Amino acid sequence: MAYDRYNAICHPLLYTLIMREIVCIRHIVGSYVIGAANALIHTVFTFSLPFCRSNEIDHFFCDVPPVLELSCQDIWVNELVIFLVAGCVIIGSFVVTMISYIIIMSYIKIILDILKVHSRSGRRKTFSTCTSHLIVVTIFYGSGIFMYFRPKSSYGMDQDRLVSVMYTVIAPMLNPFVYSLRNSEIKLAMQRLLYELIKV
Repeated sequence: MAYDRYNAICHPLLYTLIMREIVCIRHIVGSYVIGAANALIHTVFTFSLPFCRSNEIDHFFCDVPPVLELSCQDIWVNELVIFLVAGCVIIGSFVVTMISYIIIMSYIKIILDILKVHSRSGRRKTFSTCTSHLIVVTIFYGSGIFMYFRPKSSYGMDQDRLVSVMYTVIAPMLNPFVYSLRNSEIKLAMQRLLYELIKV
């Protein structure tokens, strides 16, 4: 999304040329491959454990750390796998999104281009687009890092449930507002839909 925002703001006339269909497909396929590999690794390691305690998970959904708590075997290997895989996935994608040279330069260029915009409303609109994207990224990665990179002694199911809601519900729920509902065509379509619903 950072690459998409960069091209939309800094190269608006070349946007459709840069963000070709093949580029979008590569981004989508890459996301699915990484997600599937992540799920497969955790599934294989979790199914290798014997479970002899209660089959009730004190959580909103079947996440890996709460399931591991039900095992009657030492789970240090699984915890190491979670740490390593989460490190590769969460920290790796966070680094690519926020810290890599291209993205940092993109955001610096975006800010410099925003400051060149003469109209106040244009600056406000551009800043709000970038700010909302950064807020969603921070909520998603911040809660994910907090969830999977804490010492075991600081685990608490109440706290874990709240944090898991942040990255599984709140961040995805904000995405339509950040990426779609700001689009004028989407706004017009939503207004027409609401008008038709009210009319009926």
